[in-house]
Amino acid sequence: MAKNCNLCPRQCNIDRTKSLGYCQSPDTVRIARVGLHEWEEPCISYGKGSGTIFFSGCNLRCVYCQNNEISSYLHGTEISVYTLADEMLKLQDMGAVNINFVTPTHYADKIILALDRVKHKLQIPTVYNCGGYENIETLKALDGYVDIYLPDLKYYSPKISKKYSGCGDYFDVAVKAIAEMARQTGKPTIDDDGHMKSGTMVRHLVLPSMYKDSIEAFDNLVKTVKPQEIAVSIMCQYFPTHLSKNYPEINRKTTTLEYMKVVNFVRTLGFEYGFMQDKSSAKKDYVPVFDYKQGE
Repeated sequence: MAKNCNLCPRQCNIDRTKSLGYCQSPDTVRIARVGLHEWEEPCISYGKGSGTIFFSGCNLRCVYCQNNEISSYLHGTEISVYTLADEMLKLQDMGAVNINFVTPTHYADKIILALDRVKHKLQIPTVYNCGGYENIETLKALDGYVDIYLPDLKYYSPKISKKYSGCGDYFDVAVKAIAEMARQTGKPTIDDDGHMKSGTMVRHLVLPSMYKDSIEAFDNLVKTVKPQEIAVSIMCQYFPTHLSKNYPEINRKTTTLEYMKVVNFVRTLGFEYGFMQDKSSAKKDYVPVFDYKQGE
């Protein structure tokens, strides 16, 4: 890929060995956690857990991010592509049911290089767990490397996406990205035990005061992507954190009524496979500890 970074739709076009773009990430890989994670959707983290690699930095840096310690404050450790590859194999040896790249967009090129070293040794699926704000050309470069795409669909309104994530074009970009992901993976493959082996699952976090925007997002998503082509996960784990206090309308938890209005609408759209989250998940206990140290 080009020396100047245009991996994501921000198109910063900067040399990351000399300066930092919107994601605030260097050219070398920075990660904050490697380990088994049991709190993804059941079809993703079944068994001993999903083998997660949490990358530092983010091309969205949402004001309410629950992982803001790494997305905005860049907590983490810089490693080589070779170490990244080794960590994948270690996770497989630990019993991980997949290799789950969390917030990977700004390191997509390095992930490809690492997978080139070890993909012939991996016997478990790879998961690209992202914010949905993806560059189509980057996704095309990932074709054949990713078994499961796990993108967010955060917003419909340009005004809302600009306010909370600094990108007024979010929905238009995300829908095209989801369509490309679904093209690559095909219809979701779920085995007899309910384990996802391939496909695209679209996640949506219902924000307080924003359920109407959630409904519009799904109503318009299915105009581009057929419900039979993807799975969905509707989440209610929101709790105020990071900069939420500066936005009174989201400085509280999502109510059950708000959440169920979205769930009930999505149920009418014809998705064949989906996941609903329990309200008890809206707490800090489910945020992992970002404690990666190389060699441990």
